[in-house]
Amino acid sequence: MRDTRESRLLLVLLIAIAFALITVDIRGGQDSPVDGARQAAATVFGPIENGVSSAVDPVGNAISAVRDSGERHDRVAQLEHDNAALKAKLGSDDRNRSRLKQLDKMIKVAGEGQYGIKGAEVIAIGAAQGFSWTVTIDVGANDGIRRDMTVLNGDGLVGRVTTVGPDTATVLLANDPDFTVGTRMESTDELGFAAGQGDRPLRVELLNAKAKIKKGDRLVTFGSQSDKPFVPGVPVGVVSRVDPSGGDLTRTIYVTPFVSFTKLDIVGVVVAAPKSDPRDTVLPPKPKPTPTPTVTVTVTPSASAPDLGQQQ
Repeated sequence: MRDTRESRLLLVLLIAIAFALITVDIRGGQDSPVDGARQAAATVFGPIENGVSSAVDPVGNAISAVRDSGERHDRVAQLEHDNAALKAKLGSDDRNRSRLKQLDKMIKVAGEGQYGIKGAEVIAIGAAQGFSWTVTIDVGANDGIRRDMTVLNGDGLVGRVTTVGPDTATVLLANDPDFTVGTRMESTDELGFAAGQGDRPLRVELLNAKAKIKKGDRLVTFGSQSDKPFVPGVPVGVVSRVDPSGGDLTRTIYVTPFVSFTKLDIVGVVVAAPKSDPRDTVLPPKPKPTPTPTVTVTVTPSASAPDLGQQQ
């Protein structure tokens, strides 16, 4: 349409009519005279609006989905974070329960032996390329630790302190080849000297070559002069093998340590020796032997067996 004077007048007229119809429709309410025309328009244009709506809604849904996806991602990420934190907490709790169990066991040993101990944590092991079995603990001179103090845990003898720093100390483990400790046999009081052999059982030389020793017998520390480096009565291990006596001045036995030197965590340094030798009181109770089941077989004569007394 050309932009002429007549077209402009027609546009103004249509706008005026539209405003007039709107005014009449508003004032008429439900009885509006143009209500029929509006319904007719709805009948004509309704399907078109639904089609447009169907075409537009997926776009809106997609936008909503993207927004919700981000929110769901955030929720999933938060849940994953919470789950990881929970697992870490549970793992930490499991470890703490294990350490508390070790600590309780060690305190019980210290109480039975009347040892004054300073609890410590193993924080490092000896260099892999080295030839010694040592660990580093997180207590030192500032904690009252001195060289040649006995180190134990809830199972028994761990070793002795060899080097002391301000806040840490080095412990030579009882299975080290350079480690030697005086021992005493449970009940029989036979004395000897135990030496470490790395990952093999301790080698013990008994002073009495004719000592009666059997597998399963147990040993404790004999103790040193002035209780350094060893206090008496600390459990050492169980006899696993006895060499036959060959007429030597000593007798050799092999002892499996109570302590697992590859799984050390909580240990205690004996800072105060007992007033008297605890003897065998610190040893754990002996396991009760498992009874061997006895099977009794009763033979019942068969009813079909012939009576030999009636045979001719």
